[in-house]
Amino acid sequence: MVDNSFRQYIPRHAEALVEQALADTRVVLVNGARQCGKSTLARRVAARHDGQWLSFDNPQTLAQAHFDPVSLVTSDRLVIIDEVQRYPEILLTIKQIVDEHPRPGSFLITGSAHVMGLRSVPDTLPGRVETIELWPFSQGEIDGTPDGFIDVAFQYPRELTATSDLGRADYAERIARGGFPEAIGRTERRRASFLSNYVADLVNRDVTQVAEIQRGMEFRQILNLLAGQTSGLLVPANLAMATGLSKTTVSRYLAVMAEVFLTKITPAWSRGTTGRTTKTPKLQFVDSGVAVRLAGHDSRSLLRQDAPIGPMLESFVAMELARQATWSQTAVQLFHYRTKDGQEVDILLQDALGRTIGIEVKASSTVRGDDFRGLSHLAQRLGDDFLAGVVLYTGGVTSRFGDRLVAMPVSALWQTRRA
Repeated sequence: MVDNSFRQYIPRHAEALVEQALADTRVVLVNGARQCGKSTLARRVAARHDGQWLSFDNPQTLAQAHFDPVSLVTSDRLVIIDEVQRYPEILLTIKQIVDEHPRPGSFLITGSAHVMGLRSVPDTLPGRVETIELWPFSQGEIDGTPDGFIDVAFQYPRELTATSDLGRADYAERIARGGFPEAIGRTERRRASFLSNYVADLVNRDVTQVAEIQRGMEFRQILNLLAGQTSGLLVPANLAMATGLSKTTVSRYLAVMAEVFLTKITPAWSRGTTGRTTKTPKLQFVDSGVAVRLAGHDSRSLLRQDAPIGPMLESFVAMELARQATWSQTAVQLFHYRTKDGQEVDILLQDALGRTIGIEVKASSTVRGDDFRGLSHLAQRLGDDFLAGVVLYTGGVTSRFGDRLVAMPVSALWQTRRA
């Protein structure tokens, strides 16, 4: 039975960020995956500001934008333009208006592609726009919990602690569920149907429009292959060899996947010019439910011994942290760490001062000292810049494994409360 409670509005962390930006910025862009709730968020903001609503998904509005864009978007009220990537040239008109009338909170626009990177609108609004990323729901947004791990980890790294009653099967369910509003309230069978149609529609509609890619089967072939290798090192030459496509074509497809918010790249970390670390990035899917579906799994099959629950859990954790990084008070970047002699750490969080939290992700319900091998290596390399090494696992208690090393339940990510 479908849980209709998710049909109610779930508060988004990004909503407060939008309001703050509108107070001092002329144009605010909410960017994110299709179906992640951008229009719902924008309508709520529009209602509070008595805004003028325009959607470029509406053919008549889109035709007006082509015919007379100045008249369409000129207003003394906040103008909201939904799905601006349908006609990104409107940004040139917006630039003209906000230059003549530099009023904060003039425009709120939403897009399902990295709008400012589109080839048709290079360098359009520098200094005039603030971009806010909206992701599919975080686990904390779904559960109504604090989502404060990053801030607490950097402010009070030695006080990290959490308990949880979730187990391996619960995490498999959350991974397979993902975070799209239309997916989280459905049964697994109905969710699978939504996710399959979501990917098909994205490829047939947005990918074709944004990048003029006509060979959808080739694009899907790469997607399916990546889903089976999520959290692995991203080597375009290997993908080209596996698919028979050229490296140039594979690289183009990878860029488009990121452009429409299907995937996200986690760069490799290195300090200075050392040759000890690999520079090869990792690739994760923005929504874990999409990755699970493309890989041909569900919450039950993920629990099989031969299933990729480990890489899927790592990707799930990395994307929860990437979501959290958009609203945390501590500005951080995400990396992974791997040396050429086999030392590795799944995820690094690093702030502007170089202070670092290392995170290992384990799908097991127990933790051993050997699970901290990579974190211990990183601690020695970073010295005082290493604040804490955390092994996130599917067990229920927090355990200390020495100075600055701790094992915690995965759910600590969304249950930890910000100070």
